[in-house]
Formats: sequence, C-alpha cells, structure tokens
Amino acid sequence: MAARVGGAAGLPVRKQALPAWSDRTLAVRRHGPTGYPEALELQATLVGQRRAGEIPDTLLLLEHPHVITLGSAGGRSHLRVPPGELAARGVGVYEAGRGGDVTYHGPGQLVGYPILDLKPDRKDLHAYLRSLERALIGALRAFGIEGERDESATGVWAGGAKVAAIGIRVSSGWITSHGFALNASTDLSHFDAIVPCGLRGRRVTSVSRLLGRDVTPDAAAPAVVSAMADEFGYGAVADPPGGARG
Repeated sequence: MAARVGGAAGLPVRKQALPAWSDRTLAVRRHGPTGYPEALELQATLVGQRRAGEIPDTLLLLEHPHVITLGSAGGRSHLRVPPGELAARGVGVYEAGRGGDVTYHGPGQLVGYPILDLKPDRKDLHAYLRSLERALIGALRAFGIEGERDESATGVWAGGAKVAAIGIRVSSGWITSHGFALNASTDLSHFDAIVPCGLRGRRVTSVSRLLGRDVTPDAAAPAVVSAMADEFGYGAVADPPGGARG
C-alpha cells in the first residue's frame, strides 16, 4: 500500500478527539539546504528505519534549491514556463511521488517532511492531512497570523492567499513521508512559473509578507516544531540546539 494524498477538496474536519501520542518522542532533524533528489533518498532511508523501529517519529526540516515538483495529480499542464527554459534558469523539475499537483520549492521556504508511524490509532489519511493543516495554523498563530483551511483546497491560507502547501505519501506499514512547505521569506515571484497547486486565480503569500518583516525558515522552525508536538500530543521532543543533522 502506497497512498498519495493532496489537494483533496471539501473533506470534513474530524469531530472526535484524535489520540495523543504521549508515549512517543518526536525527533527533529535539520538539514538546511538540500537538493531534491537527495531529500527523496533521505526520506526513503528514514521511512525504512521508522518501519523497522530503528528511529522514533521524525520531523525532517530543510530548504530546497529552486525546484518545481509534480504530484500524482499531474501538473505539467500547470507549468507556465517550458522545462527547457526552467533548466536554463537552474530550476529542476521532478516527479515527486506525493499527492497534489505542481508546486515550487526554493530558498526562504521551510519544508517539513514528517516520517511518522500512523499505526495503530491514526490510520486515516484525511485526518492526517487535517492534522498537518492544524499544526501549520498553530505555527502561524505564534506569529500573530490567523491562518485557515479552505474547504476546496488542501493547505493553509492567510489573508486570502496560500501560505503553506501540503502533499503527502503514506507507504506500506502506514509510514508517512513528504509533507508541507511553509513560505517564510520566499521570493514569491518564482511561483509565476507555475499555476500553484493547479489553482488558477489564487494568490500565494509568505509569513514575511504578511508581517511586513523578514522571517527566515530558521526563525519559523521552532513554532512549527511546537505546533506539531501539540497537534499530535507527543510526550517529548528531541530537538537539540542547532538541530540534529546527518
């Protein structure tokens, strides 16, 4: 079983309380700038380790160089710039192996790849998506930003514009990979090369634009870690100074 989910519209928020993982630790690994193929390889390694019980639930945080990724919903029709021209600009285009449509990653964006075991009590892909949305909304709240869901599109929105994209993969054994991208101090002009997430006529924004001051991915990361821990009810967070690397 390998499910790819993203861009699921109109899904209801789960009414009952989700179980807290108070007996689990969330390990945070920060990798800074990381190429997209290298990140895919790292995720595959971590998924295997999590499936084997060799590591705890892990939140991988990093930034990508300029890259456009295509989800299982397709997205090549949503490229506004031919791949050859993108390559000349130094922008890679990759099939992502996740749910959702087309998105951009680049400097100034905090990318989070949760490697979580959803067994035994969170084996619900749509509930997991809603949890990621709530976690990002909680992280934005730490900056005084009112984020919200859009019933017609997965992700997180603020001021009528998309500030965070979500696309996940859940492999055999109910281990998650891929995840979310929060625009912290992203140069939003790079989104002009695509129709973001295939949503025509919808704007994108960033934490920095919303606040009118620079907020780097490193500055946004603690709020995201805290919100993830709160949303999933982790009993502990292993996030050493400077973040675990390697």
